[in-house]
Amino acid sequence: MTRRVLAQARFETVTMVRNGEQLLLLVILPVMALVALTMTDLLDPYRTDGASRVDVAVPGILVLCVISSAFSGQGIQTGFDRRYGVLRYLSTTPLGRSGLIAGKFLAIMAVLVLQYVIIAVVAVFLGWQPPVLAVVGSIPLLVLVAVSFTGLGMLIAGTLRAEATLAVLNVVWVALAAGGGVLFPLTTLPAWASWCVQWLPSAAAGELMRECFLGSTTTFVPLLVLGAWAVLSWAATVKWFKWV
Repeated sequence: MTRRVLAQARFETVTMVRNGEQLLLLVILPVMALVALTMTDLLDPYRTDGASRVDVAVPGILVLCVISSAFSGQGIQTGFDRRYGVLRYLSTTPLGRSGLIAGKFLAIMAVLVLQYVIIAVVAVFLGWQPPVLAVVGSIPLLVLVAVSFTGLGMLIAGTLRAEATLAVLNVVWVALAAGGGVLFPLTTLPAWASWCVQWLPSAAAGELMRECFLGSTTTFVPLLVLGAWAVLSWAATVKWFKWV
């Protein structure tokens, strides 16, 4: 089983990386966003304790990378695999349904490592000098973010038609990046909107990553929100996901 899961994970990883549209979503757009936020003054009002623009930008960009791979990238791929009957056939092989899901999640982790390295290299050239403990602490947080958004992506891919999945995931990706608390802190929004958005997994992830890298006081509410989304999204996926 281990060999089968690893083989599936390798296949899923190569498929995601070789796809031009996926590569745009997974790497090129996050890098462009990082450079743009560092070169402009959009994040200047949120710099505290001598933090540079790139210091404020990187946490949100890392969360955006996870959303790109775990939510949009894998969700779109799974939606079209379901449409063309790939999921149905693979679920009847010795790999099984659990092995298929495990392979997909390992592929997301592999792509996330690649994204982290690329973003870190670009950020270092832009002047990023993160504490080692912050980098280490960000890893389990990003894994939790990946679990949450993988569940949401699989839920949408397993309940909607492939074309609808493509449209919904892309629209949600843009909405979360622009106003979901990912790239910009919740203080950028009006009070009523900030209160609503804080319960989204994107906002919780963004706040946790900024707290991790910027050294602010850690709050448990975003962690609880993200954990709740992880549990609920996977529970809903188990209940409603359709393999055909």
